[in-house]
Amino acid sequence: MRFRVRHITHYKYASRVSHCYNLANVIPRDTERQRCLKNRITVSPTPSVTQKRTDYFGNKSFHFEIQKPHTELIITADSEIQIDDLDQALDLDLGESYGHALELLAGTTSRATLEAREFLLNSPMIETSEALADYARPSFSAERSLKSCVQDLTTRVFTDFAYDPGFSTIATPLADVLAHRRGVCQDFAHLQVGCLRSMGIPAKYVSGYIETLPKPGEKKLVGADATHAWVAYFCPEEGWVEFDPTNNTIAKSQHIVTAFGRDYLDVTPVKGVIFGGGAAPILEVSVDVSRLTENAPVLGQPGG
Repeated sequence: MRFRVRHITHYKYASRVSHCYNLANVIPRDTERQRCLKNRITVSPTPSVTQKRTDYFGNKSFHFEIQKPHTELIITADSEIQIDDLDQALDLDLGESYGHALELLAGTTSRATLEAREFLLNSPMIETSEALADYARPSFSAERSLKSCVQDLTTRVFTDFAYDPGFSTIATPLADVLAHRRGVCQDFAHLQVGCLRSMGIPAKYVSGYIETLPKPGEKKLVGADATHAWVAYFCPEEGWVEFDPTNNTIAKSQHIVTAFGRDYLDVTPVKGVIFGGGAAPILEVSVDVSRLTENAPVLGQPGG
């Protein structure tokens, strides 16, 4: 399945910005289930310096500097992605049990397992806690398959927590999300990652996009899609498996990965430093995910 994604980030400043330094995580990464066929990033005003590189987590990041005065900043990322069809049913009862997975994580010395153990550690926005373990524990038993345990936890987060865009901000503590049972996809991903780490399972935050389809008879609105977040957990015999607690599903072919990290701070779509700009800049984000036919031509070159 092929998709085209256009992600536009538009900042409007109250006063002039003299210069800025920015990092954007808006290039879909290559994974076992997806390949970035093309990526083009345009910035207005024109940057003085640009650079693409692969970061510590294997994400494709884009650095740019603007060294002339401006009151607006527009970043447009156009990408085309090929994704394997993952929409078949997953047998949750097959695979390693939770108890055996813990034994493998403790005793296996493969490179993949050793690297995954990093995602058991606390990160700036996610700290393991007894409260998170207490919430997660009813979903886990030693004999139950790990996939089934994680699916049960995913369903409970989906059921127990209300999607409320007005409740949280980037800085809302995870403890508040757990206490009030409200939040958005970023909060639910942080919550599930924290629960999994608290139960001894390596887990990482996944940033990306999800294709949304209009209701029957309605036309899809351009720019109405959004950035999305979900989770991936690791089992030594099975690798990384992705679940989406906001939508109560395993990640499917409509889930497009941009970046993996410990939490949101590692994979923020756009962050940087500005000089000037005044107070309270206005941020507008538009995302459009469109499905392409299999024989559609690929434009441009693969992402750098």
